[in-house]
Amino acid sequence: MRAGAEYFTEPGEPAQRRYEALRCYFVEEAGAEEVGARFGYSAATVHQLAAELRAGRTRFFRSSKPGPKGPRKTHTVRDRVLVLRAQDRSVTEIAGILTAEASPVSAQTVWAILKSEGLERLERRGPGGPAPRLAPVRAKAISDWPTGARYDCDHAGLYLLLPAMVELGLDELVGAARYPGTKVLTSFHSLASLLMLKCSRRGRAANAFPLGADPGLGLALGLVALPKATHLTSYSYRVARASNVALLEGLARRCRQVGLYNGEGGFNLDFHTIRHHGEEVPLEEHYVVSRSQRTRSVLTFFAQDHASTEMVYANADITKAEQAREVIAFAEYWKRVAGSDPGLLVFDSKLTTYPMLGELCARSITFLALRQRGPKVLETLAALPASAWTTYNVKRAGRYRRPQIHEQIVHLKGIDHPLRQIAIRNIGHDQPTLLITNDLVTAAKDLFCRYAERMIIENELDADISGFHLNALSSGLALNVDVDTTLTVLAGNCYRLLARKLPRYELATPDRLWRHFLDNTGTITVNHDHVRVDLALRTYAPVLIDAGFPELDIPIPWWGGRSLRFGFPPR
Repeated sequence: MRAGAEYFTEPGEPAQRRYEALRCYFVEEAGAEEVGARFGYSAATVHQLAAELRAGRTRFFRSSKPGPKGPRKTHTVRDRVLVLRAQDRSVTEIAGILTAEASPVSAQTVWAILKSEGLERLERRGPGGPAPRLAPVRAKAISDWPTGARYDCDHAGLYLLLPAMVELGLDELVGAARYPGTKVLTSFHSLASLLMLKCSRRGRAANAFPLGADPGLGLALGLVALPKATHLTSYSYRVARASNVALLEGLARRCRQVGLYNGEGGFNLDFHTIRHHGEEVPLEEHYVVSRSQRTRSVLTFFAQDHASTEMVYANADITKAEQAREVIAFAEYWKRVAGSDPGLLVFDSKLTTYPMLGELCARSITFLALRQRGPKVLETLAALPASAWTTYNVKRAGRYRRPQIHEQIVHLKGIDHPLRQIAIRNIGHDQPTLLITNDLVTAAKDLFCRYAERMIIENELDADISGFHLNALSSGLALNVDVDTTLTVLAGNCYRLLARKLPRYELATPDRLWRHFLDNTGTITVNHDHVRVDLALRTYAPVLIDAGFPELDIPIPWWGGRSLRFGFPPR
């Protein structure tokens, strides 16, 4: 080869390396393993690069000259896929049509495009082809229950959450919170439909069609059918923050009564930013950890009961000017719920400001917070002799069980009360970790262990993100997102009440509960005094049987005197 050929045989830039790898894969028809070994990719990455190229999402060359760029392509692969999907074509049919049109793609690529657009899979078709479209059913309350009717329900597993909704008194909570209603649907019907959508793990109201099209699911709420996405979206815009707060307060009182949580172990507090992907929205910029940048987003606040790990409070209607005072707002909220101030509040350094800490001290509310490490503080700690540090043995999972701790009383600007500063080293960080608290009694090592357990709230937020699509931002308005976060707290409590009845699933994540139990089909039979739900027999059905679900006979308040029963067909 001539001098300079190494520019092509050994590409250095990432984009050029992808180009040469795809050229080798498509033009030279080399295998994915061979291409990966040659250019430093795994075989799976090669297949992914090829799929993105087929889908039209990969571009290597752009013309720098102004003016026309030649004949314009009227339809991208993505646009064509959406057009064919609107004609009720299956992914296999769409892939075949595009291949015949000289735009070869795989069925998996077609499904990836549809999934990114929030479109569900089509129902399995029989030998006669696609079933005819059903006439849309308008959501309304059942005036005359169809005794003897039998429905095949694709979402019958969601009926397992009805006992939890009854135990929480959902209809009473919604009524007391003074949510708005319509001429056709009551406030309970509308909000419970949004809750059912949340429990079904569909992130946006736009994905509500499969629920509304299920003839057996509307019965769960006493409706002919669940409302469409249009109603659910417009309804969420009518909800005021005051109704969400009233619902959360009533929910917390009820959860205390049923023993789900009591707040005696204190609370973990944290902010979570939900990124918005649109443009020109009335949202402020906040730091999004997953993107490592500041961007338009909704800042949400969550409070978690430490002992039970249950979320007890949420607020998405927060501005930058208000965010520092949110810890005080939560303290006032809990006092209305429990009649007394909350116990120990644990949070990081960016949650609030020193004046707010001073207000917590003035109200005798105990807190434990991370303190930012300033240069002067670090210099002072570095100058301490070794004898000033005490080594402790702590019982905790993982490494770093022998922290070295130094504590002292400090006075911070804006806080009239003396605080206790706890410095911890030998826990895997280059610089000591600093904690400040107004608890002057509890042992320093116990406070260190308590703050380390604060990570639980981040784990639970991750579970809500995956289990209830918390990051699927439903609107460019924070008030609309506030409905979503409130429903996330309510859905999490319903899931937990179900988990408490299932042996060995008491601490299961929402994702696991959904996969093992709630994502199930069945048959709904309406009788004059009860509704029977016969769930399909799946791998984990014995857990439900062992938990006594076949013997349940629970009156459902919104069913006009009817009760709920479960059945499981024999193998």
